Amino acid sequence: MQIILASGSPRRKEILSQIGVTFSVQPAQGEERITKQIPEEVVANLSAQKALEVAATAGEDALVIGADTIVAMDGEILGKPKDTEEAVQMLSKLAGRTHQVYTGVTYCCPGAGAKKTKTFTDCTEVEIYPMTEEEIRTYVATGEPMDKAGAYAVQGLFAAFVKRLSGDFYNVMGLPVARLCQELKADGISIV
Repeated sequence: MQIILASGSPRRKEILSQIGVTFSVQPAQGEERITKQIPEEVVANLSAQKALEVAATAGEDALVIGADTIVAMDGEILGKPKDTEEAVQMLSKLAGRTHQVYTGVTYCCPGAGAKKTKTFTDCTEVEIYPMTEEEIRTYVATGEPMDKAGAYAVQGLFAAFVKRLSGDFYNVMGLPVARLCQELKADGISIV
């Protein structure tokens, strides 16, 4: 079976490689259409868009995995910052508080029909230590937050400010891999 990751995320590639999965990368090219407001529904919908787009051109022996991750606090979705000032604003909101990270995952087996398309979501609560403006600006100046939802990388330099996680660490990185493996196993599919 050919496994295709419908994402260009280096973190998702790292997570799948870490557990020994052999896969190819074919990021979805379509424009993301956000049609929902509730964070859990947004990531479920976006992951499905990615997986189904790539699955439409995949071979019948393929397993296509799409994922999308967002950060939310007080019902507000914090996407990837557009510039350094927006990154500073996001991190200022998160500092000293608890927020949620949602990841939606959709997998499809094009040759197996609709019964082999499944979407699930995972949520992890992340508590951040208080941060000074200087700490925030120093972190933003590293460039690390610029392509990350919520403007931080839990596995990177920002680890110095993460007080507590309640849930799956890999979900915060962008792919709840153990849950993915269990969902696939329930459908009779093994990737490890």
